[in-house]
Order: sequence, then C-alpha cells, then structure tokens
Amino acid sequence: MKIFRTDHRTIGLSYLVLALIAVAIGTFLSLLMRVHLVWPNRVLPLFGPIKPEDYLALVTIHGTLMLFFVLTTAPQAGFGNLILPAQIGARSMAFPLLNALGFCFTATALLTLLASSFVQGGAAISGWTAYPPLSAVASAGPGQGLGMDLWLASIGLFGIGSIFSSVNTLTTIVTRRCEGMTWERLPLTVWAWFTAAILSVIAFSVLLAALTLLFMDRHAGTSFFLPAGDLVNGTLHRSGNGSPLLWLHLFWFFGHPEVYIAILPGMGLTSMLLANFSRRRVFAYRTMITTTLLIGFLGILVWGHHMFVAGLNPFAGTAFSISTMAIALPSAAKVLSWLATTWQSRPNYSTPMLFSLGFVSLFIAGGLTGPILAQPILDQYLHNTYFVVAHFHLIMAMAGIFGLFAATYYWFPLVCGRLMNERLGRWHFWLTLVGAYATFLPMHLAGLMGNPRHYSQLNGIQNAATTLLARAMPIQKHVTYAAVFLIASQLIFLFNLARSLRCGAPAPENPWGATTLEWIPASLASNAQISVHCGPCEYDERVGSQSFQPQWAEAAKAE
Repeated sequence: MKIFRTDHRTIGLSYLVLALIAVAIGTFLSLLMRVHLVWPNRVLPLFGPIKPEDYLALVTIHGTLMLFFVLTTAPQAGFGNLILPAQIGARSMAFPLLNALGFCFTATALLTLLASSFVQGGAAISGWTAYPPLSAVASAGPGQGLGMDLWLASIGLFGIGSIFSSVNTLTTIVTRRCEGMTWERLPLTVWAWFTAAILSVIAFSVLLAALTLLFMDRHAGTSFFLPAGDLVNGTLHRSGNGSPLLWLHLFWFFGHPEVYIAILPGMGLTSMLLANFSRRRVFAYRTMITTTLLIGFLGILVWGHHMFVAGLNPFAGTAFSISTMAIALPSAAKVLSWLATTWQSRPNYSTPMLFSLGFVSLFIAGGLTGPILAQPILDQYLHNTYFVVAHFHLIMAMAGIFGLFAATYYWFPLVCGRLMNERLGRWHFWLTLVGAYATFLPMHLAGLMGNPRHYSQLNGIQNAATTLLARAMPIQKHVTYAAVFLIASQLIFLFNLARSLRCGAPAPENPWGATTLEWIPASLASNAQISVHCGPCEYDERVGSQSFQPQWAEAAKAE
C-alpha cells in the first residue's frame, strides 16, 4: 500500500491525514463537552445522558488527540517530512525506513487511543496529565482499568514514534544540507524544526520513563507514585513510600517543552511568510535564530510553574517564576522582529499572510496572560480555572492551528500543483479569527470568577459554590455558542480543500515569489546539483519592488 512507502512526501501527507482525522474527532468531542456544560441534563441522540465519568473521558480523549496527534504531529512530523528536505536541498530524509516506522508507531498509537473508548470500564478519565494516585491504581474506579492501560500504551507508542521522527529530522538537517547551505542560510522554519526535534528527543524520553514507572505501579506492585497509607476505593496501600509529586516533575518536564514543540514550527513559518509577503528581509535574522534556540533551552527549565499549588519549596517557586518570566524575553524579541519586518511595508494580503498575522495576534493575546500565571501568588487563585484554559488555548491551540492553516494555504500549490480559492480562504480566516476570540477570551472572565475546569456539572447541588458558579453560566453559554460558530467556520476550509484538490486553478511554479529551495523550478531540481548562494530572504526592500534573489540563483533576478 502507498501509505507504507518510505518516500518522505508520502509519509508527510500521511501524517497530515492522520492529524486531520484526529482534529475532526477531537473537535466533535469538544462540542459534546460544551453542550453538556450548558445543558447537563440533556439526553443526546445515540449517546444518552453524559455521566460525570463520561465527561471526564471526553476531556481526556479530546486533550490527548489535540495535543499529541494534531498540534505535535501536523507541524513537526507532517509538514516537516513534506517540506524540510526540499528546503535544505536534500533528496530524502536521512533514514527512510526509520521515518516510515515512526509513522507506523504514531498511527498505531491513534488506533490504540480510540480503541480505549470501547473497552470494559470505559476510556481513561484522568485527563491528558494522568495524575496519580488514582491513575496508579487500576481498581480506583471507572476509566482507571483497561482504558487507562490503553491510554498509557498509546502515549508510549506515540513517544517512540516521535523520537524516531525527531532523530531523523536532526540527522537530515546536520548531514543532508546541500552545497552552500550553511547554518546561517537555513530558513527559520528549518531552525524551528531543528529545535523542536531536540526538545522532542529529550522530553519524550523522560515521558517514556514516567509512563513505564506508572504502569509498574499499576501492575507490578511498585510504589513510585503511591505513598504508604493511601486509601483508594477501599484499598489501603501499605508497601512503599512513593510520591505523586514525582509524576508531576517527570510529566511537566515533558509537558512544557511539548508546548514549544507544537508552537515553534508556527513561529518559524510566520517569520518567513511575513518577510515573503512584505517583500522584506527578516529583521534581525541572526537574533531570530538565537531566540529560537533560547526558547528551546528555557522551555526545559520552567516545568515547575505548573506546580505552584503542589507544595513546592517557596525558593523553588521563585526560581521557576523567574525562569518563566525569562522565556518571555526571546518571545517578545520575536514579536518585535515580526512587527519590524512588516513596518511601513505594503504587504500582499493573501490568505497565507492573513493567517500569519492571525498567528501573531493570537500569540500576543495568549502570551500576555503567561506572566500573570507565572506569579505563584496569582496562580494560587487562577490555577485549574478557566483562566488557564483560555491562556493555553489561545497561545498554543489557536495560534498553533493558525500556523497550520498558513502552512496549508502556502504550500498547497507546491504539493498539489493547484491554488486554493482566495475568496473562500479570506472568509475562512476572518470567521475563524472572530470565532477564536469569541470562544476563548470570555474564558478569562469565567476563570477570574473562580469557575474550575474539569467539572462535569456547574449546577444542581444547592450550596454557596453553586451560587457562585451560576453567575458564570451566561459566560459558559456564550462560549458554547461561539464554539459552535468556530467549528462551523471550518466547513469553509474543508470545502475549499476538497474543491481545490479537484478543480483548483493551476499554480505557477513559484506563485508567491518565494526564495527558499522548496520552490526551485523542477527543471533545475532534476537536472543540476542544487547549491545555495545567499540567505533565504533576499528581497529588494524598496517599496513596491518585486525584485528578489532565490537561494538557488547566482545573481539577483528582477521580475
């Protein structure tokens, strides 16, 4: 079957199809969650009433699908396989068989996760963080039996596949660059894939160790995460003296780099597209390389800010707070470069450019709440509320998705030889941008009101907490309506994608006037040894000028 070929373009497309399936399922699950929160007693067709354990299972599978199989898979493994070799002048990835094996592990992981919803006892209900001690005891209750084991197996398989893919990416970048492609001439997309791959190897290795220890606690009688004297579902744990905090340290050592694994490719692509459509060089190019590496380095030092309410030593909390604030500096430098690149230019506002600008907008909006959550005294109130949900979804989910849309519209002509419809693309952008802000900005208000996340029902028990949460119900209804609007807006994209695949306008060889190697004419790519003669963003910066020098051209080429 074609899906098992070792060609990197086929594997990249297979990753993207897998991610599209995962995002469709994950989006549907999020819609079920929103409907249940607003109408908790509604009996849904084919589903019946959603019990508390069912809601927690929806939360777990939705988060796992979106974080691992969409936001990690599509930008890094999907577009990385599809575009990376061409951008550095390589004919293929360094290890084709390992590349194919990585996809097989990822696809098996997705099937395993989906299968966990149909086993006896139900799907896992511990969230995508799987906190012990409940997750460490197979008899703890619904969703903690075979469903939890399959969740652990799924994430383990995904981690192995990600490590295979990342090793392949790193080796390809280091060893397969064409003549003249020095490190300083690498496009920022390649630097982003390179940094994210390093983070993947480190972070997923730690996560695999944590998953193994948790599985042993569940079935081998060990006590890595189970303290002596814990009473779980009527069973007293007597042996060993483990600590659930060990899981938090191991998991979040993976969990926060995972954020940058998902968002760094979007940052790199945004930098290149803003330069392309503004016909400008990237402002402070070397600084942008440095900030990419610095974000990756600092990203593995800030995991403790997820644990401010877990009883950390106050001095440790201060250290993690400072390191979290420090990571805002290279992020701010990137924003300043994006603004300087487009300042006083006359951009071509095509659909890829619009989604790149949307990425910048959402990255700033979501990032502004990061320093707030980095303060231990503020996080004690906001932790595990909808404020965190809003921050997380704006800066990672929505910004990450906008990066994926920008990549799809930009590279679609390269992959399919056709252009996507610009009018439909603009409608898709504006409706998605409005839907994203309408859905996630109000969640900040719900969080400030004390509205906790992961609660399956916000009313029904008459007490002071119910009175408090009832005040947040209008916000939750608004969020649900906005979420339906946001989801419906994606039908425009799916229609545009299907229509363009079948009858889109034929694309010229370099429709965007790009300078990077993936757009090299086919005649040059097949008949000559590829060599690079300049950096990736050599544009004539005079206003209105269309002159640019592709990396494969020996002299400036005027059009």
